[in-house]
Order: sequence, then structure tokens, then C-alpha cells
Amino acid sequence: MGRILRFHRDVHGLNQTALGQILGYDKTYVSALELGKRTLDDLGSRRRIADLLRLPPHVLGITDPADTDHRAMLQFGESAVRLAELARQSGHASEAVAELWPLVARLESRVEAGHAEREVLHLLASARVGLGVALGNVLPEERLSTAAHWTAKSLYVAQYFRDPGFCSEVLRLHGNELRKVGLHGAAVHRLQHAVTLAPTSDARAAALPLLARAAGALGDADLFDSVMRQADELLDRVDHTSLFNPYALHEIRLRGLIATGRADTAAGLVDNLPSPTTTVAPQWRVIEQITVARVRLRVGDRNGAHEYLDSAVREAASQRLPHQLQRIMRATNRLLPDINANAALALGQLRQEMAA
Repeated sequence: MGRILRFHRDVHGLNQTALGQILGYDKTYVSALELGKRTLDDLGSRRRIADLLRLPPHVLGITDPADTDHRAMLQFGESAVRLAELARQSGHASEAVAELWPLVARLESRVEAGHAEREVLHLLASARVGLGVALGNVLPEERLSTAAHWTAKSLYVAQYFRDPGFCSEVLRLHGNELRKVGLHGAAVHRLQHAVTLAPTSDARAAALPLLARAAGALGDADLFDSVMRQADELLDRVDHTSLFNPYALHEIRLRGLIATGRADTAAGLVDNLPSPTTTVAPQWRVIEQITVARVRLRVGDRNGAHEYLDSAVREAASQRLPHQLQRIMRATNRLLPDINANAALALGQLRQEMAA
């Protein structure tokens, strides 16, 4: 209580006499409260001070129905963000969107009403970036800017907190969505910043594969090779995740080699697929199948590519991954017309579902 009263006086430029006039106390009593010589234990007096100084009741230890609802919302929101991430990683990105959309709407409504508590803003940033990443899985390429928009909205809040770990995470996820949109230079910039801010080896391991992808898409062979070397060096030093493991890095290496004009080198590595060291997310199986098929097409192995892409179309359709179906269509074009037609049909069905 004493610290709160002193802080209130400092902020508003009041002396103890002026504060006492607001509260209905004399200067001596205010001084005793600030020094801790007197206390106010009854809730009625504390609530009256909160009302007079326009402070949230919970600051003075008073719990009211609104405060209880606020805490429940935070607990529910944190659980919703975690569950949505698990759903996305297990191949149910549309369920993650359904989980996060109402949470983001509720949090934004609270902030617009003037309740911009620190924990609310942090939760809002986490929910926005989670929503953006989930949308990046379920939207077709021409609508992926929506995903990048949501991750960008998280970036502003993350930078405000000046928490290197949280800011690195948001930069990493936003940079990856920029890559999907085709803004490769901006993606590399964000992802390099994410690596620089990463406070731990685990955080670096989360950012490096995405930076390698963006560097490959940009066509920067030197940067791609440098980032892949850094990633390889970390493989034995950190716990493997669904993104950072030999299986995922193999796909990233193949795709980057193709993008930087080294398809022959990729062809020499295509059959050296490492055994998974952790659970492979369903969407990663689709991504890997498409990349391997692209390599096989580059070296003239249409039969091998056909086998991989036939499976990829079915899985991409069942997991509702329009962006991957569009990758298949670009890869096949006139080379594998039946695969191209099947991918186009599956994409059309997903578009109808999204429109509905």
C-alpha cells in the first residue's frame, strides 16, 4: 500500500497533504501508510481507495467478478494457444484456426476497451502469431498474405516487451510466412534477426532451418550453405524437434540445392534420407515427398517422381494443405498430366470448402 501511494503521488505530482485531501485522510495518516506504520486491512477501505485513485481493484488485493473473469480468460487463452500448436503440428491446422480465431477476437476487444495489461498483450501476441502460422498451412498461395499479416501484428507487441527469446520466436515465424508470400529478401532479414536474438542454442536451432529455406528461395547459395553448416553443427548439441532434425534438414538441403541451381548435387543426395529421430509432423511428410519428386524430375526419373507425388496429393488433400497441392501442380505442369489433374481437382474441392 505504501509503495502504491508513493508511486501515485510521484506520477501525479502530489504531496502527502494533497493526496490526503483526495482520500479524506490527514497528512500524518498518509505518511504512516506510506512508511508501513499503519495498514488498511478492511476490504471496504481498500476498495474506496481504489475507486478514488481509479486503480484496478486487484492492485490492492481485492478480487471482483471482472478480475476473476480476467484471470480465467488468461488461463484459458494460454491453454488454447498450446492446444492449437499441438493441433497444427499433428496435421490439423484448420482446427488450430478454429481454436485461435475467437480467442484473438476476444483479446483484441479487451485491448480496444482499454484493458491493455501486460499479460493480455503477451497472450494476444502469442495468439496472433499462432493464428498466422495456422492460416499459413490452410490457405492457398494467393491468400497467404493474410497469414503474414497476422504474424506481423504480433511482431509489434513482441518488440515492445524487449524479450529477446519471445521476439526471436515471433521474428522466426513471421519471416517464414514472408517467405511463403514470396518476399524472400524481407524473410531473410527477419530470420537473420531471429537468429541474432536467439538466447539459447535451442532457439537458434528453431530459426536456422527457416533461414536456410529463405536463403535458398532467395537464390543466395553462399548464405544457404553457411546456414546449413551452422544447423549441422547444432544437430548433436540440442534436442531434436519436428523442424530441427536430420529428416527435416535433408528436405531443406534438397530444396535449397535445387533453388540455387545445383540439381545434380541434390540428385546425389536424394536417396540418403536419414531415419527420423523424432515424430515427423504429417505436413512434413508431404513437403518431403514433393521435394524428392522435384529432384527426380530434374534428373529425368518420371516414374519415381510419379510414385512420390501420387502419395503427396492424397495426403495434402486429407490434411487440407492447398499450398502443397499448388507446389505439386507447379512441379508437374506438363510432365505428369494425371498427377497435375488430380492435384487441381483436390485444390478445387478445398477452395469450395473454404468458400463455404
